[in-house]
Amino acid sequence: MDRKYELHGGKSGSALGVRVTPRASHNQIVDVLSDSTIKVHLVCGPSSEEINVELLRFLAEVLGVPRSRIEIVAGESGRDKLVSILDMDVETTHQRVLAHMD
Repeated sequence: MDRKYELHGGKSGSALGVRVTPRASHNQIVDVLSDSTIKVHLVCGPSSEEINVELLRFLAEVLGVPRSRIEIVAGESGRDKLVSILDMDVETTHQRVLAHMD
């Protein structure tokens, strides 16, 4: 199932579409797709639980926010996820993602 997410503003933060690839040599944001989904490679096993824990930890570090401010709101068991970031506007989110791209 192909899901398309757009980075958009919400009442109390922003949302970020993410496509995850596990079993990488290091955590990194590798690309931003045409639909604004970011491609992320993670150092973790292939289980959904491992991916979700590592993704939230990595994004909290990249965005400079407490882990409690980030939540997976869709796609917990899939490769494509929608992540909510509380108290951070779209422009700030976008800038911090781009600053961490390899």
